[in-house]
Amino acid sequence: MKLEIKCFIICKVLPLVWLNMAQIQQVGAPEEKEKTTALKDLLSRIDLDELMKKDEPPLEFPDTLEGFNYAFNELGQLRHIQTGDPFVFNYREDLHRWNQKRYEALGEIITKHVYELLEKDCELEKVYLPVDATDSEPRSFIFMSKDAMTNPDKMLVLIHGSGVVRAGQWARRLIINEDLNSGSQIPYIKRAMKEGYAVIVLNPNENYIEVEKSKVPADQPSPDSSDEPAEKRERRERNPKETKKRRDFYEKYRNPQKEKETLQVYIRMIQREADVKNKVAAVALTDSVHNVWHQDASKTLREWMRENCCNWVSSSEPLDTSVESTLPDCPRVSAGTERHELTSWKSFHSIFKFFDDALQAKNTKTKPTPTRRSNRIKHEDL
Repeated sequence: MKLEIKCFIICKVLPLVWLNMAQIQQVGAPEEKEKTTALKDLLSRIDLDELMKKDEPPLEFPDTLEGFNYAFNELGQLRHIQTGDPFVFNYREDLHRWNQKRYEALGEIITKHVYELLEKDCELEKVYLPVDATDSEPRSFIFMSKDAMTNPDKMLVLIHGSGVVRAGQWARRLIINEDLNSGSQIPYIKRAMKEGYAVIVLNPNENYIEVEKSKVPADQPSPDSSDEPAEKRERRERNPKETKKRRDFYEKYRNPQKEKETLQVYIRMIQREADVKNKVAAVALTDSVHNVWHQDASKTLREWMRENCCNWVSSSEPLDTSVESTLPDCPRVSAGTERHELTSWKSFHSIFKFFDDALQAKNTKTKPTPTRRSNRIKHEDL
């Protein structure tokens, strides 16, 4: 019923607005033409869904799990403290934006909670990078086992995917809606340490810091300035004050509760392709969306990936079944699930088997096979 109401509002509002625009266009006077252009520009920027919800509650949320009335139980599941129910996204009906912001606020708390588990439960150490950063330089951090710099045998390096996830997470949605085992890297860390691996947990999405904009320059181009009509750009340059006034007017309706504007300051990083190829025995990917051709990977790197990598992809095929691909960057096998966010968890045991085979092959100077399914994969596919 809610969907029908939303569609009804859109269908009722838009024809009326465009009818008024058509009437204005019939006037034909130059000044009216400019008003028409401004009105079109206004309509293109207004989010009707946000406009109708300009009276939503303040975007103020708790900063602890207890404040949200949630906690993780002994199974690692997020449950309501009083009712024991799973997390509810639609806490307020017909306030999707507010619910989304509430979900994101909870997600930030989950990130901090996982950081605490990495240090307390997994006994990893938090190390800040760059190690030679100045006092005023932005820094990031990773997590390392105590033997990360001294273990002479083997090391497991965990790298999460893109998006909102941070160190120790595979999928925030799984942590919130399923459990910590399926959504976090903790099972990988504990098994690796039990099997004698040193462990490093990287944090690639934490490669910049955000600082609040004190003031946006009036002549700063808009994000879509490359597509801006020449007539509109000339009018903006002739009257910058009027442009700023109009922009503020748009923002009032686009974002009723205006959030802080920030700038991204990137953290210094280093690339060491040669070291990686010489020291890494195997790389397991889980439903990776990388493209070595778009990333200008060298021929030697592409060859190295074909020989040392395996990608467990979302598929309806049984676990470890070979999956064909139009991009022969590395072997691809089924993760045993069609859900992208579950691929790391479902392929857990197969990946450790892949690592064991790779280490054994390195010691015996023979070529590893991705998994024990070798009788199903042709040698030339590797």
